[in-house]
Amino acid sequence: MVIFFLTSSISVVTGSTSLITVPAMLQFHIEPRTALATNMFALTFMSVGGTLPFLRSPEVKGKRLPLLISLTLLGSVLGAFLLLRVPTRSVPVIVSVAVIAVAAFSLFYRKSGMQESVIAPSSGAETAGYALTFLLGIYGGFFSGGYVTILTAVYVAVFRFTFVEAIATTKLMNVFSSAVATGVFMWHGLVNYRLGLILGATMFVGALVGARFAIRIGNLWLRRIFLTAVWALGLKALIFDVWGSRDGSQAAPLGR
Repeated sequence: MVIFFLTSSISVVTGSTSLITVPAMLQFHIEPRTALATNMFALTFMSVGGTLPFLRSPEVKGKRLPLLISLTLLGSVLGAFLLLRVPTRSVPVIVSVAVIAVAAFSLFYRKSGMQESVIAPSSGAETAGYALTFLLGIYGGFFSGGYVTILTAVYVAVFRFTFVEAIATTKLMNVFSSAVATGVFMWHGLVNYRLGLILGATMFVGALVGARFAIRIGNLWLRRIFLTAVWALGLKALIFDVWGSRDGSQAAPLGR
């Protein structure tokens, strides 16, 4: 509960909750598929807690929401069904490369996300943003580790959101992504409800606290916290999960 509370409070800004919570659950000898499914169940509560404070502020832009939500739901359903097929050892490679690329991109475009843009994104950028929302929804439904982090950077770069706007929108997207994936996992009987309710309540409170803090500190500090977390998580995954596992072994699909 302590691990999940602290992680949810911070990851309202940084994302990448599951890169910490899932390994923590595995350390307590929870079966991998159950850990992923129960973590997704708890993430739904966290996402709701992280979204509520933003709903009272103007940061959530309504124009794109219907299509973004629809693409997220469709992608997350597909991602949840991939849980039974994809080898888990391939996930750290994808996450480490993606989050380091996000950090490098954000450093290159130093002013992105700092203030609201007066220039509307091009039609090509809009299309790319919707396509990436769908593709990232697949990943978010499968594992969710790094999902919100990468989606935040995409919305800053493509839709020209500020960091506060991007964080508010991705929190809302994560409500739908986590909820629909949880529904699939519940259907397959993978969720530990007792553990999930305890951790979900803990993460709801943690996210509520973190979201209120995020609204107050502004875009400059949000950007600093976001980039610090992205680099730390990316390097951790690259050094410990990718290089550390280069022993020539092959991972079996989850649950087999």
